[in-house]
Amino acid sequence: MLKSPIPIRRPLRRALRRLKLGASATRHTLVGRPEVWQLKRDFQIAFLRAQGLAPDDRFLDIGCGTLRGGIPVIEHLHAGRYTGLEVRAEVIAEAWRELEAAGLEHKDPRLIQNSDFDALGLDHRVDVAWAFSVLFHMTDEIAGAAISFVGRHLAPQGRCFANVCLGEAPDGSWQGFPVVTRPLRFYEQLAETAGLTVTPLGRLDELGHPAHLPDASQVMLEMTPRKA
Repeated sequence: MLKSPIPIRRPLRRALRRLKLGASATRHTLVGRPEVWQLKRDFQIAFLRAQGLAPDDRFLDIGCGTLRGGIPVIEHLHAGRYTGLEVRAEVIAEAWRELEAAGLEHKDPRLIQNSDFDALGLDHRVDVAWAFSVLFHMTDEIAGAAISFVGRHLAPQGRCFANVCLGEAPDGSWQGFPVVTRPLRFYEQLAETAGLTVTPLGRLDELGHPAHLPDASQVMLEMTPRKA
């Protein structure tokens, strides 16, 4: 007599579940520590919603990674309103898998692999630009190109938010990217060149970020088009 297939199916389901969780965990390491993935995701959407992110806003995610912060933003926005930029092609591939796992393909986001801001152009202005844990991983030249790109594409009433490491400290590195601490004046000068004004909003832990994490002392900047 043939045995019931149930004992075979259950281990198979468990194995597939472990495989899926393992793939997700590997994906999460591409943008930081996996154990703080959800904390970082929750902070990003909570901050953006507190700043008034509306479903019909056009949103630009600079350094979107594997959509750690992007998934709840895409879910919040109307279809076709999200554009994500990422320098690493393999990370963009994982972002598409994250999108599929979340069942949000119908939101029709644009995910663009980009390594040259000067050569990239969007066919629309954006209402909100977001660069979470990105600018301090860029060289001075690339950070300048990124902020210039924002200046060219931000709507007249648009806002750009970016957290940065302010002060003086030796440069570090993370997964082949620099970790750069700079004075506020550096970002003010880049923004001025791009036609933007910079306003510090406070430390991340003052804005709802978990205070026990080491990057809670980073400062969130807001950049807006300079008024004539």
